[in-house]
Amino acid sequence: MKRIGVNLVLVGFMTVLFATTVLAHCEVPCGIYDDQARIDMLLEHATTIEKSMNQIMEIEKAGHGHSNQLVRWIMNKEKHATLLQGIVTQYFMTQRIKAGADHYDAKLKALHGMLVQAMKCKQTVDLAHVAKLRALVVEFAGLYFVKK
Repeated sequence: MKRIGVNLVLVGFMTVLFATTVLAHCEVPCGIYDDQARIDMLLEHATTIEKSMNQIMEIEKAGHGHSNQLVRWIMNKEKHATLLQGIVTQYFMTQRIKAGADHYDAKLKALHGMLVQAMKCKQTVDLAHVAKLRALVVEFAGLYFVKK
């Protein structure tokens, strides 16, 4: 009996632990979507990536003695690129873009481009990738919010 109780507590703990770390909008057809908020979040992540890149370049230019800050900015850049990729895949590609919808191919191309540019942002501190990323978000928003 005690063993079952311990297992239930452990399962409950693990459920709470992992349930609180889920960042994406649910995949249950709840109908609660805020598409504009997601676009704003994509742009905010791009701005954070850009700031991180600028800080990394500044620290590298300053020289030795700032290793901890350098690592923190690199981790920040990685985190926001990953969060952006999550919104693109989990929210838009999985839940919002339907096959056969208006501008389907163009929307997918823009979303795929965002994923690639986010990956390149992880690999480098080339600000051109952030500019392309931001332009793709704006392009996608124009296609997505087209009035019928």
